[in-house]
Amino acid sequence: MEAEPLDWDSLLRCLPVAEIPELLGRNVPWFAEWLAHPTYDEYWKSLSVARRYDQIKVPALNLGGWYDVFIKGTIGSFVGVREQGATQSAREGQRLMVGPWFHTSSTKTKLGEVEFGPQAGLDSRELELRWFDYWLKGEQNGIQSEAPIRLFMMGENRWRDFDSWPPAGTKVQDYYFHSSRGANSLAGDGRLDTRPPSGKERVDTYRYDPDNPVPTLGGNNCCRETIVTEGPYDQRPVERRDDVLVYTGEPLAGPLTVVGPVEVRLWAASSAVNTDFTAKLVDVHPDGRAINISSGILRAPFRDGYEAWHELEPGKPYELTIGLTPTATVFLTGHRIRVEVSSSDFPRFDRNLNTPGAATAEKTEVKAADQQVFHDSGRQSRILLPVLE
Repeated sequence: MEAEPLDWDSLLRCLPVAEIPELLGRNVPWFAEWLAHPTYDEYWKSLSVARRYDQIKVPALNLGGWYDVFIKGTIGSFVGVREQGATQSAREGQRLMVGPWFHTSSTKTKLGEVEFGPQAGLDSRELELRWFDYWLKGEQNGIQSEAPIRLFMMGENRWRDFDSWPPAGTKVQDYYFHSSRGANSLAGDGRLDTRPPSGKERVDTYRYDPDNPVPTLGGNNCCRETIVTEGPYDQRPVERRDDVLVYTGEPLAGPLTVVGPVEVRLWAASSAVNTDFTAKLVDVHPDGRAINISSGILRAPFRDGYEAWHELEPGKPYELTIGLTPTATVFLTGHRIRVEVSSSDFPRFDRNLNTPGAATAEKTEVKAADQQVFHDSGRQSRILLPVLE
């Protein structure tokens, strides 16, 4: 007898979240353990590979995708062992290769709604066999002479080799949020450019309701597209919502190459003591398609790190750093850079119920939060892009 199909919408919206295993009808012993440790305490530290890079003694092939849920860890392990590895062989034997894929999709050339061309597909098994033939069998097959980093440059849709991460020659360029010039434009229908705001600008506002979260539309997800979409998608359905702020640049006069980590510095306030803020980097094509490139989220009480929980003072502006997923993309001539700001991306991330306390296991109360985003001379909200010159 076939099992009944799961009601994923009910499962993902289950409150309290501690009852998810019961609703699932399965014993998930580790789930309660995870919920019991909402901060980065000794439980999580004992499981951290990043805290043990200096104990790693062997070379490693770090293979990932720009839309892979593990991309930060893939790049972090490459950099960490290269700098801290226990042996010269481990430090010098790190290799990084990143394609336009989500998790375990390296043979595909069309991801989400974007066709990346014939170069995007990769037989990872062949690559892995060459790697092990060299390191375990001593076969001189040329791997040792290849660049340590090979990245698929989205937009250009071709591979490039580099010697370091971020690549040499990258410089951080700030792109600032501004109010729209249009007299009839809505709050959040804003501009994006490299000029810092020089005076007062309208404060952008929206209401985040956990009962009506912004739906996930592609991105760094795993591992079944029938549950949640993965990869690059046109974000215009999301951008039409009242709880998504949009800041867009002018059409580019020439290509702009962005390679490296991305972050948003957001000046924001909330009516809640505990809420989330999200940010998304988007490539707007001349035909209007708005393709997600990179995204991230911050639970605001963790603004000083995941070991400390400091709730917000309602109505007080804070400068928040939202780390987005790293990328290697070329914004082509005529394309526009866009940043989206909101407070949810569900079900990729669990909903913040906007209620006090870091522990979420038994929460059932849901509150709406009124959010403010500032971009004036004293509070310069912006995205920091690693531009390769």
